[in-house]
Amino acid sequence: MNKTSFFIIGQHAVIEALKNPKRKVLRLFLTEESKKNIHRKSPKKNLLEDVKVYFKTKKELDKYTTKENLLHQGYVAEIEHLEKPILKEFIKNKDNLILVCLDNVTDPRNIGSLIRSAVSFNIDGIIVKDRHFPTDSKLMYKAASGCLEYMNIFEVSNINSTLKNLRERNFWVYGFDARGEKDFTDVKWEGKNVLLFGSEGFGMKKHTEKYADFFVKINMNKNIESLNISNSAAIVFHHLSYLKKVN
Repeated sequence: MNKTSFFIIGQHAVIEALKNPKRKVLRLFLTEESKKNIHRKSPKKNLLEDVKVYFKTKKELDKYTTKENLLHQGYVAEIEHLEKPILKEFIKNKDNLILVCLDNVTDPRNIGSLIRSAVSFNIDGIIVKDRHFPTDSKLMYKAASGCLEYMNIFEVSNINSTLKNLRERNFWVYGFDARGEKDFTDVKWEGKNVLLFGSEGFGMKKHTEKYADFFVKINMNKNIESLNISNSAAIVFHHLSYLKKVN
């Protein structure tokens, strides 16, 4: 099967893609300085082996980032998509899982930042609606800072049916909402759980809310309406990571 290719930019995104044995890097565009930096960061393994490398000036690389107005830092790569993990297979015979589900979240920068936090604090996987996930976004890859290479992203056609199926498999679904009666730190977080986040502007869809077992919130200054979703998620992920260490 032929896989479609796309471009990513930025030091961390490109270097982590090169480190990932499952990621096919078709072409690499570097400045002379960025090539030296790759060797400095990986002195024991030649990350450029078996990769087609083209040397360019910073100005020549600008054409890959002009549209998005991003900084390439001297790194541009053409890569193929990874094999998509299957949620049903991933959860089989596993306990104490923490999955994140994004409902109505489409901003590439927010998704990328959230993925970076999820990897940092050992979240097991992220569920997204396939049509809303910006799979080829340079902005998302740059915001994730290479962490897309280390996160299970489950693209599903229907969020609601996915949540329904997970509940039938003994997952608890926690919807994060400012209207929640209970602070999320008061939850024991045992067993298998799904953390359901809606978009900043519109929150969770009404129909999707029906599949949440509980609604919880992050206690914060009452003068502040809300946090950016990636900031909210990072707070939650850190707390759950801490609980894993002390329990």
